[in-house]
Amino acid sequence: MMLPTKGTIMSSKSYRTLAKLLLKGYLLADPNIQYTSVIGSIFACKMVYDLSHLISAVYFNGYSSLSNFQRVEWNNRAISTFHAIFITIVSLYFAFWSDLYLNDQFAGPLTFRSSSLSKFALGASVGYFLCDLGMIFWFYPSLGGMEYVVHHLLSLVTVAYALLTGEGQFYTYMVLISEMTTPWINLRWYLDTAGMKTSRAYLINGMLMFIFWMVARILLFLYLLHHVYLHYDQVKLMHAFGHFLVITVPSILSVMNLIWFGKIVRGLKKTLAKRD
Repeated sequence: MMLPTKGTIMSSKSYRTLAKLLLKGYLLADPNIQYTSVIGSIFACKMVYDLSHLISAVYFNGYSSLSNFQRVEWNNRAISTFHAIFITIVSLYFAFWSDLYLNDQFAGPLTFRSSSLSKFALGASVGYFLCDLGMIFWFYPSLGGMEYVVHHLLSLVTVAYALLTGEGQFYTYMVLISEMTTPWINLRWYLDTAGMKTSRAYLINGMLMFIFWMVARILLFLYLLHHVYLHYDQVKLMHAFGHFLVITVPSILSVMNLIWFGKIVRGLKKTLAKRD
């Protein structure tokens, strides 16, 4: 086994340092980052859609046998999976590790703190929700019914408000952590479409979907609402519409998450019953 040389380690560090300098000196230094990140995200969504089509056509034998609409949904889910992985990582960082929200030495109330990086990530999420909502409307109701429209509109308004005003970004990121369930939901659809509904992989994915949903969309939302209660003195300093969003959006999404969780539980029970 070859150990990395001192030169290799130094080279790796220099590349990381260069990447940080480029990120801070160019991308995050843009005074209009909240707008450029939205536009960049829309182009990124289109790129992921096209790449999914090209890669799937070459490496997945069953892709060519799918109907035209199934291919659209296949590639659309690639976009949502890509966004979910990106925004989950960023949201976990801001909600549980970043000094921006956890360090009380930062000036001002928690509900008014923001940074160039936090704006960039929220802009990327706004771009995604615009693209996905546009596709839902275009193919309505095939890509999702009214519940998906309500979910995306609530998410879009909340994220866009936090981006443009700088208010409530901490709570916005806590809500966006729930996107960690999306890859498992999409994998379930991919396995079903590929005819693997009776496979062990489908069962394991169902169990993981149950666990992640319970943690990210049930327990985390209870923690979020409790956090809002404990820091209500800072929440009420927000503008009236921001105050309204922080209170109502997590509450509405919590109800929707519980309804969907019930469907997941029934589906998992049905899958387990078939295997007995």
